[in-house]
Amino acid sequence: AGCPIDRRSTSGYCVFLGGNLVPWKTKKQPIVSCSSAEVEYQTMTNVSGELQWIRMLLVEIGLPIQRSSILHCDNQSAMHIVSNPVFHERTKHIEVDCHFVREKVKCGDIQLVHTRSEEQLADIFTKTLRSARISYICNKLDLFNIYA
Repeated sequence: AGCPIDRRSTSGYCVFLGGNLVPWKTKKQPIVSCSSAEVEYQTMTNVSGELQWIRMLLVEIGLPIQRSSILHCDNQSAMHIVSNPVFHERTKHIEVDCHFVREKVKCGDIQLVHTRSEEQLADIFTKTLRSARISYICNKLDLFNIYA
């Protein structure tokens, strides 16, 4: 509920391929969410679809994928929804998303890893940050000012 006007959340992600930032996206949610876990889970679903597309593209051009894609998430509740079917009874409104991500984790296409909020690189796309934090994230993303 980051927007003070309409209380909608802004989500974002970035995908790396071989250490290179390939796609990234920031999006304001179309509806007001009841919980941060719901917003995080919807974003995990979007990223899972993006990762699936990249994996299929690489296989199509002759580069077979040998290991799982790693999906970093800083929301423990969203991660528990993936791994614990008990949570599904309380989260029926995101059931389709839940099954999609769970399937990707179960078949080994995606490996879910908890990342501390301070290490979340996508924050540069979704939050107002202080100068030191911006510099840290830009350094991690290998971004630099070409005019400096």
